[in-house]
Amino acid sequence: MLFLSERLNHAQWLAVTIAAAGVLYLTWTAGQPPWIALALALSFSLYGLVRKVVAVEALPGFAAETLLIMPVGVAFLLWCEFTGAGAFGHGGLGHGLLLMFGGPLTAIPLVLFAFGARRIPYSTVGLLQYIGPTIQLSLGVLVFHEPFHGPRAIGFGIIWLALAIYVLDGLWRSRKMRLNTAPW
Repeated sequence: MLFLSERLNHAQWLAVTIAAAGVLYLTWTAGQPPWIALALALSFSLYGLVRKVVAVEALPGFAAETLLIMPVGVAFLLWCEFTGAGAFGHGGLGHGLLLMFGGPLTAIPLVLFAFGARRIPYSTVGLLQYIGPTIQLSLGVLVFHEPFHGPRAIGFGIIWLALAIYVLDGLWRSRKMRLNTAPW
């Protein structure tokens, strides 16, 4: 809204307000703001904003980003090797293969994100950012049996309610638009 002059309808404003209330509730029950989560959200939203407004296609843009950050990455890897903290080549073939394929497995979603972020409203991109943490939470609870009850469950329930409102509004508007443009 601030940078791209996008407008939210009433249902979207309701969803954003409810999501903000959920985050405030989680902050209040924890006794402190979720600094790491907020920093990640801010950094990724700024990255997404830049990728949306810069007139570069997804793959060339990602290649340019990679070339810009590569000297820092190579310097860090060399430093790790010289200090004995390096991992590549020290853990066997399987470990080395995991490290080699980790780059492409990280790059492909970023390129797809850059491709998609240019084609949908950025307000929608922001709400879609809850998918990754929801998957991680599901893994933690269902696979690793981490506790998830009380204030945490209430706070996330509030946030998921907001997401449901936003998604249902988008589906309703999409269906309405298709019905209005359908040839009869």
